[in-house]
Amino acid sequence: MNRTLVAMVLSLAVLAGLLSVMVTTDSRPRPGGIAQSAAAEPVMLYCAASNRAVMEAIKTDYETDTGRRLEIQYGPSQTLLSSIEVSHTGDLYLPADDSYLTMAREKGLVDEMIPLARQQGVVAVRKGNPKSIMAFDDLLRDGVRLLQANPDATAIGNITRKVLEEQQLWDSLDHATTAYRTTVTEVANDVLVGAADAGIVYDAVLHTYPDLEFVELPELQNAASDIAIGVVSGTSQPQRALHFARFVSAGDRGLKRYAEFSFRVKQGDEWADVPELSVFAGSMLRPAIDSTISEFEGREGVHVTRVYNGCGILVAQMKSGQHPDAYFACDTEFMQQVPDLFPESVDVTQNELVILVQKGNPHGIKTLQDLTTPGLRVGVGHEKQCAMGWLTQNTLQEGGVQREVMANVTVQAPTGDMLVNQLRTGSLDAAVAYLSNAAGSAEHLDAIRIHGVECSVATQPFAIAQQSRYRQLASRLFERICSADSQQDFEAEGFRWQVGAELRAAGGSE
Repeated sequence: MNRTLVAMVLSLAVLAGLLSVMVTTDSRPRPGGIAQSAAAEPVMLYCAASNRAVMEAIKTDYETDTGRRLEIQYGPSQTLLSSIEVSHTGDLYLPADDSYLTMAREKGLVDEMIPLARQQGVVAVRKGNPKSIMAFDDLLRDGVRLLQANPDATAIGNITRKVLEEQQLWDSLDHATTAYRTTVTEVANDVLVGAADAGIVYDAVLHTYPDLEFVELPELQNAASDIAIGVVSGTSQPQRALHFARFVSAGDRGLKRYAEFSFRVKQGDEWADVPELSVFAGSMLRPAIDSTISEFEGREGVHVTRVYNGCGILVAQMKSGQHPDAYFACDTEFMQQVPDLFPESVDVTQNELVILVQKGNPHGIKTLQDLTTPGLRVGVGHEKQCAMGWLTQNTLQEGGVQREVMANVTVQAPTGDMLVNQLRTGSLDAAVAYLSNAAGSAEHLDAIRIHGVECSVATQPFAIAQQSRYRQLASRLFERICSADSQQDFEAEGFRWQVGAELRAAGGSE
């Protein structure tokens, strides 16, 4: 074999190797995405029968748009919940009323809950209303055959019974009911074929029944159900499950279908295969939240861009046109500077200012007054660049030592971490920073509490931008930040927990 032929063979071998690498790389998931495979396990959804028509349309859209498969089991909401509890299978649960999701969550069967739409309880009759059913008492008349869905298994039956029991009307309606059916669609079908004169159903169910109409009764006004989709806790593929949950809850995808099928839809996010969420956060919060955000990215299959800096700098960036989806501020003062972007916020934690000194406190510093010792090298936060600096100035002023301490200040930094680094290298003798700044340096630094000054405590609020394209996604991130595991991370970093359990799912919007 001559040299030219050998060279050609080697070149072909190298080319084949490169093609092999390219194919392998393409089959891997992109950052935040999911690898595509025809053999991938389909997502399993337990879905209330009342949502069957709209969900079949969404299923077709999803499989066509994404190439991913979805399997759906329809049935009564309670029956589906029992199946999840007994079998420990499935990925998603969509009952006809979100009260079933609340029950599932209390049992540890569901994690994330994403709102979708609302449907109203009404009386279904044949076109033209031949029995002239106009009022509640008309359902009780002799000769009117009334059907209901089983109140022990279906959402519409359960909520009808609950609402009418509150008005002391249930017993009379129960007595007038000819029979109970397993699902709400069976009730509608019986009215359609003339096996009944009236049936209590959800208004949206009748979208696919052009020969039926409905009557709204004042007594059933509160018989309305909010619909949400929940991720089953035992799912083996949470990222794929959440991918479909985002699709069905997207305003330009699944919710568009829900509106077409006469549901009253909630406000949804924009659809994106891999959404990119942006979060601005004070530097002091980074050790407490960064790992939580990374875990959230992996579970959701999304990308979260984090910008950590002094809050004064972050506020300046936002006022110059950079608008993140969420903002986690070092203090309420800096949240209040951007009310047009973040009109509502939730206080999550508190952090206190302390005096940091080298291990053993060689200069014997015990109070703010001691920072006025001539020749002492003191570091503080920059007043205009970070909440810590602004709070420090207020604290020094309240303590009556602002002018004297500032005479010893040799460094004004935008973050507490910079002050800690200079303390550890011996460039500073003392620094006023957050307790959380010293959390990872206990073997090198001592923290001295500041007594007698009320304003030395900062409160950290979280807010979701009013104009964010991903308010629901940001809401789930906030919920994850408020989880028990995240709370432990905050407390380990020196923060005090503030947010109550009732606010942990806050931040979403209808």
